[in-house]
Amino acid sequence: MRKPVVKQNEFTQLCDRAGLTLNEAANILEVSERTAYRYASGSPSRLALRVLREAAGKTPSSTSPISFRFIDLFAGIGGLRVGFQGIGGHCVFTSEWDPNAQKTYARNFRDNHPIAGDIREYSEDPALIPEHDVLLAGFPCQPFSIAGVSKKNALGRPHGFLCDTQGTLFFDTAQIIAHHRPAAFVLENVKNLQRHDKGRTFATIMNVLENELKYHVTTRVISSEPWVPQKRERIFIVGFREPTAFDLNSLEIPAAAAGPKLGSILEPHDEVDPKYTLTPRLWEYLKAYKAKHESKGNGFGYSLFGPEDVTRTLSARYYKDGSEILVDQPGERPRRLTPLECARLMGFDRGDRRWHIPASVSDTQAYRQFGNAVVVPVVEFLAEAMKPHIESAVAKCVNRPASASVRVTRPVREPVAANG
Repeated sequence: MRKPVVKQNEFTQLCDRAGLTLNEAANILEVSERTAYRYASGSPSRLALRVLREAAGKTPSSTSPISFRFIDLFAGIGGLRVGFQGIGGHCVFTSEWDPNAQKTYARNFRDNHPIAGDIREYSEDPALIPEHDVLLAGFPCQPFSIAGVSKKNALGRPHGFLCDTQGTLFFDTAQIIAHHRPAAFVLENVKNLQRHDKGRTFATIMNVLENELKYHVTTRVISSEPWVPQKRERIFIVGFREPTAFDLNSLEIPAAAAGPKLGSILEPHDEVDPKYTLTPRLWEYLKAYKAKHESKGNGFGYSLFGPEDVTRTLSARYYKDGSEILVDQPGERPRRLTPLECARLMGFDRGDRRWHIPASVSDTQAYRQFGNAVVVPVVEFLAEAMKPHIESAVAKCVNRPASASVRVTRPVREPVAANG
C-alpha cells in the first residue's frame, strides 16, 4: 500500500518559492523555530504569509527576482539540477525513489523541501507538485538500454512501454507536463532509446510530446568526451511550450579531441586505498574470461586505461568487478576507480565544486549512483545554451492556465506470452 501524500500548505509553498529553510523563515518572521514548524503544519498567521509572499519573488541571497522555478524528477543525485540551478533556477520539488540516492542528494543540496519518493503518487494528482516553469526528468532508462533489453529478453520479461515497473514512468512525467504546462522541459535517457523496438518507442514518446502535449521539441545525442575523460552518449529531449529559436542540433559542441584525459581526475597513487586494487583471484578470473572470448573472436572482457586515455561508459554495475574501467598500475594489479574519482569522471566534483558522499552511503551504492547519473558539465553546457530561451519562454507563459485539460493516451498493451 502506498503512503498517503501530504499536500503542501501555502506557507511551505512560499518557503519553497523564496528558497528558504524553515529555520531561515523563522528568522525573517522573528518567530521561534517551533512556531515556524507549526506554520508549516497548517496554522500560519496572515502576517507570516504576507511577509513570505513578498520574499517569494526574491532569491535567497539577493533582491533580484528568481529567473525561473524548476522541478527535478527521477533526480538520482542531482546531476540535472546542478546545471539548471547554475543558471539562476530555483528547485521547488524533487522526486527520487532510492533512499541512498536521497541521502547523497540531501547532503549536497541543503534544501528546504523534502525529497518525494514514488512519482506515481504525484502523477495521479499533479496538483500536489508546486507550480514550476521548467521540468527536468531523467526518466528510468533500463527498459530502453541495450543491456536492459537483452536481460529482459533473456528472462522472458517485457520491456519498453510493456514494462509496468519502469517503462511507463515516461507517461507519469507526461501527465505532470499536461497538468502544469511548464514553459520548457528537459528529458534525458540512454542513446539506445531512439532505436528501441525498431524506433517505435521513440516515435511514441515524440508523438506524446509533440502531438498530444503540443510542445515544440528538439532532440540530440551528446557525448561527454569534450568535458570529461569518458565516452558517455546520452539523448537529450528539449521541449518548449511556445515556438522558440532553440535547436539542439545547431549547438556547437566542443571538439572531443581537446577534452581531458583520465590522469586529470585520478587521485595520487600513494593516496589510493589498497582495497581498490583487484584481488589476485578476481584479476586472474577477468584475464581468463577475456582470453576465452578473444579466442572466439568476441570483444567481451575487461578494459584497462592509463592516464592519457578516455574511458568507456561508467555503469551502475561498476561495483561488481570494475571491469569496464580498470586503472592500469604498472608493475601491479589494476584497480577500480575510487568513488571520488567516479564523482570527477561524471563531473560532479570539478573545479571549485566539491561533491560529498555521505558516510552512510557505501562504495557499492556510490558506484550505482554515479553509474546512473548524467555527466554534469554536459548539462551545464545545455543549460547555458537554453538560458535566454528559458527566460523568454517564462516571460511568455506568465499568464498560463492553472492546469490543462490535456490527457496523455497510454498505448494499448498487448498480452505477453508466459515463459513455458
